[in-house]
Amino acid sequence: MSAAPSTEAAERPWRRHLGALWKDFVPSELARGSLPQAFAFAAEAAPDRPAVTIGGAAVTHGQLDDGAARIGGWLLERGVGRGSRVMLAGDTSHRFVRAYLGVLRSGATAMPVEAGLKAPELERIISVAPPDAAFVSNDAAAALARVGKVPKLVVGLEPGACSLELPEAESGPPAEPAGPGSPAILAFTSGTTGEPKGVPLSHGNVLSSIRAAMLAWRWAADDVMLHALPLSHQHGLSGLHATLIAGSAAVIQPRFDAASFAALARDDAASIILAVPAMYERLLELPATDLSLPALRLAVSGSAPLPGRLAEQVGDRLGQLPLERYGSTEAGLVLSNLYEGSRRPGRVGYPLPGIEVRLAGSDGGEADPGSPGEILVRGQQVFDGYWRRPDATTEAFDDDGWFRSGDIGTVDAADGSYAVTGRSKDLIITGGLNVSPGEVEEAIDRHPGVLRSAVAGVPSQRWGEEVTAFVVLAADKAPDADDLVGHCRGLLSAYKCPKRVVVVDEIPTNEMGKVLRDRLVRFADDARDTRTDKEE
Repeated sequence: MSAAPSTEAAERPWRRHLGALWKDFVPSELARGSLPQAFAFAAEAAPDRPAVTIGGAAVTHGQLDDGAARIGGWLLERGVGRGSRVMLAGDTSHRFVRAYLGVLRSGATAMPVEAGLKAPELERIISVAPPDAAFVSNDAAAALARVGKVPKLVVGLEPGACSLELPEAESGPPAEPAGPGSPAILAFTSGTTGEPKGVPLSHGNVLSSIRAAMLAWRWAADDVMLHALPLSHQHGLSGLHATLIAGSAAVIQPRFDAASFAALARDDAASIILAVPAMYERLLELPATDLSLPALRLAVSGSAPLPGRLAEQVGDRLGQLPLERYGSTEAGLVLSNLYEGSRRPGRVGYPLPGIEVRLAGSDGGEADPGSPGEILVRGQQVFDGYWRRPDATTEAFDDDGWFRSGDIGTVDAADGSYAVTGRSKDLIITGGLNVSPGEVEEAIDRHPGVLRSAVAGVPSQRWGEEVTAFVVLAADKAPDADDLVGHCRGLLSAYKCPKRVVVVDEIPTNEMGKVLRDRLVRFADDARDTRTDKEE
C-alpha cells in the first residue's frame, strides 16, 4: 500500500498511534466495503475459530456468517431489505447477535434500542423513525403492544415473545452487497434531556471508526475481548464489530457482575477488556487476587469520564493504567490514549487515524492551548446529519463541515493530549463566569473522603447558578462541607469551588454510566446536605 495521508496534520494521528507502521495503511481503506463483507471475509479465513461466547455457549465465525445469510435471506423473502428499518430490542444473547447480523446482511438498516424501554420511551423512538420490522424480547413485545404502533413483521427473540420466532434454518435469496455509503445503523441519542434524535450511520462510518481503533490498539486474530456492555449501544456493538472483523474471540456477559466478570477474564484468558468507569469501581471491590489477569494486555474505558484517582487505583490493581478513549454516537471513536507510550489519568489522548479534531472558543475561532473549547470533529466516520431533522443538522455542523460535539475539552500545550471537561449544555454559569463540572469533579475526587462526585449548576437568585457538588462519602473518612471546599480551594479558582455540598448514597447515571445532572438538580432540595457560607 502507498503512504497514508499526504499532509503533516493528517499524518500526525497515524504516526502517533502506529509509529513506523503508519506508512503501511491507506486512509480510504478504513471505510472500504460493508460490515457484512468484512465479517464474511474473516469467517471465510477461519470458519471454525470461536467468535462469540455468551452464557458459556460459543459459536464460531462460520456459524455466525451462515446464520446471518439465512436470516438475511428470510427477511428479503418477506420484503425487508434495502430501504427498510428493523428495530432490535432484546437483551444480550446469541439470538440478538444473529438477528442483528441478519438485518445487516439483508441490506436493511438496524435500529438497536434498549430492551427495557417503557412504552412511552419506545413510542418516542418509533415516532421519530417507524420500523418496518422488529426483533423483540418478551418485555419489548409487551411495551410495543402498549404503544399500539406494531410493525407488520414482529419476530420474538425469546420463546413466547411473539407468535413468530427467530428462524433457525430457513434461508432466502442473497442480498446485493451494500456499499460504504449505504445506511447500516440508525442509532439514537440518549434523550436524557429531550427527545431522542436519530443518528444514521453508514457502513463506511462504522467501519472507519472501529478499524482506526483496532489499528491503534493492535487488535489481532488471537485476541480475546471481554465486555458486559449492552449491544443496544455503540460501545457494546463496537466490541462485536472488532471481533468479527479481526476474526478474533469475544466473551460477552449479558449483565455485569464484578465477581463473575473477573472470573471470565481469568478463565477465558481475556487480552482486552472494554468497560465503563462504574464497572471498574465495582471490580476494585474484589480481592486483589481476583484481578490477577496475566493475559490482559489492554483495559479500555469509555462512555463516561474516568476520574483520575480511579484510573490510578485500577492501574495499581491491573498493573497497567486503563486506556481511556472518547467518542460519540455521531462521530464514532475520536480520541484515544496511546497503546504504546505513557497514559495520563484524566486525559483521553489524541485523535485516532483518519480523524481531525480541533477546539473552538466562544467566538468560533481556535481556542488557546489550555483554555476550554468545544470539541469539533471532521472525518469519514462522522455522520452526515440527523434523521429527518434538518434544523438539528444545521446546528450540529459549522460552516466548514466540522461536527460540533457539544463536549467541552482542553488541549495540553506541552504534549497535545486532550481532556474532556463536560458538556456545553452542562456548563455552569455562576456570577457570569463559566465553570466546567468535570474540572470540579476531578478536584473533589482527589479528597480521600470522597468515593465519587458529580457537579451541577443549581438555580440561584444571587449567582444565577450555584456550583453544587453531589458526593458519595467514604464512611471512615467523611469530610464536612467546609473541609471539601477548603480542599477545592487549594486546586481551583474560588469561583469554581462548590457553594453547596449534597451528600447522596449514589450518583444517578444512565445505562452507560453517564451522569444524569438534570436529575441531580431536581432532587437537590430533598437530599441531605451541608452548606458552606464562604463566598468569593
